[in-house]
Amino acid sequence: MKVKVLAYITRRNREQLELLVHDHKDIPEAGIQVPGGTVEEGEKIEDALFREIEEESGLKRSKLHLQRKVGVFYYTHPEKQELHERHVFVLHIQGEHLQSWAHHVTGGGEDEGLVFKYRWEAVHSLPQLAGQQGDYLSLIRKYS
Repeated sequence: MKVKVLAYITRRNREQLELLVHDHKDIPEAGIQVPGGTVEEGEKIEDALFREIEEESGLKRSKLHLQRKVGVFYYTHPEKQELHERHVFVLHIQGEHLQSWAHHVTGGGEDEGLVFKYRWEAVHSLPQLAGQQGDYLSLIRKYS
């Protein structure tokens, strides 16, 4: 079983709550996702969370406020037939930030070199996220 982290990064934009999401530039069939990834052996879960956010989006830990862990759920990856234990966190971005940007993934994992296209989506009209990543979205209003 692989241990994973998922980051629900939020911001307020004119009193509207928004969530940071991304698409894969060259793999549109991967669907809309949130930053996240694998916890390395011996790594603390919160450290993995911030490492994955920076590798996948370029956002630095200093720009983010961790609000809380909202849950853990199990997911079987349909293509790899791997069981994932997913730890879901709500964070809030501090200060002003771009409306959208592209980021080349770093870190040496299987996503390294891919380009993720980021944008903010209103929570109330958010499209469905890939791979059950949206399972805890109902809780972000409570903590944001």
